[in-house]
This record gives sequence, structure tokens and C-alpha cells, in this order.
Amino acid sequence: MFDFAWSEILLIGAVALIAIGPKDMPAAIRTVSSMIKKARRMAAEFQTHVDEMVREADLGDVKKAFSDIRNLDIPSLLEKHVDPDRSIRDTFAEDPFKPTYPTAAEVSTLDEVAVADRPTPELLPQPDLATEPEKPQTPAFIPPSMVPPPPAVEAATPLTEAPAFIPPEAVLQRRSKA
Repeated sequence: MFDFAWSEILLIGAVALIAIGPKDMPAAIRTVSSMIKKARRMAAEFQTHVDEMVREADLGDVKKAFSDIRNLDIPSLLEKHVDPDRSIRDTFAEDPFKPTYPTAAEVSTLDEVAVADRPTPELLPQPDLATEPEKPQTPAFIPPSMVPPPPAVEAATPLTEAPAFIPPEAVLQRRSKA
């Protein structure tokens, strides 16, 4: 419990012998040893009570749960649930610029190379000249940035003539005034 060296114990004994005296020294040693025994008994009893409380509360399970949480590896857990067969990881592991067709060195080592025959004109699809080609459909909405601006020929001159379309409400208001 206390970390005393032999030299320190000898020094304490010498001071106690001088301070207490040789006559009362055996009684003092008995008193100190009984106090140390009581302290050890109390410490042992306290330790047994703590151990009993831990067993009752199943703090071992809680400690295990905390250690599991502390050792949790989130990236590998997510990868296991998102990509269980590792197909996504394998897709990104491949070189996307690697050609999938055989290179010239590989072709020269092959015994046989399949060569396509030249197609004959009878096998090619012939266009039907009697029908008119289909016109592309116009979109439902044209963004304003795609529409060319109107020509600015007379944009600066004010309108002097009447508009070509007069709203019906304006016509009815004129007739009611007249």
C-alpha cells in the first residue's frame, strides 16, 4: 500500500524509539500493527462489496458493450451492408482506361482472327424514297435563352397607330361613354 524502503522504515523506527522510549515501544508497535490489520480488513470488505455490486448489476455486460462500441469499425460495417458481394469495390478497382479489346500484340499471337465479310448491297437497308422523312417534333417549352431576340428596327420609335387588337373591355367602355 505505502511504498517504504528499508532505509525509511529504519529511520522511522529510530525516531519512534527516541520519541516514545524503549519502555513503551512494544505497546506502540502492537497498537500500530492492530491498526494496520483493521485497515486491511476494511479494505478487503470494501473490495468484496464492490465485487458483489458489479455482479448484481451485470456491469460486466455493460463493460463488454462499451468495449464493443469502442472497437466498432464503421467504414467496414457500412461496406458490409452496402456492398456485401464487393462488386462495387471491384468495379472501382479496375482501370477504366484499359482497353477491353485485344491489343496488336495479343492479336498476332492468336491462331485465328475472325474477319467480317463485306456486306453486299442487297443486304443493306434501302431508304424508301416515296415517303417523306419524319420531321422532328417541336419541344413543349423553349427556354428564353434559346429564342433569338426580335429585330430592333423600330424599337426606339413610339407607336403612332392604333394596335391591331383592341381588348373587348375597351370597346365596351367606349360605347358606354358615347
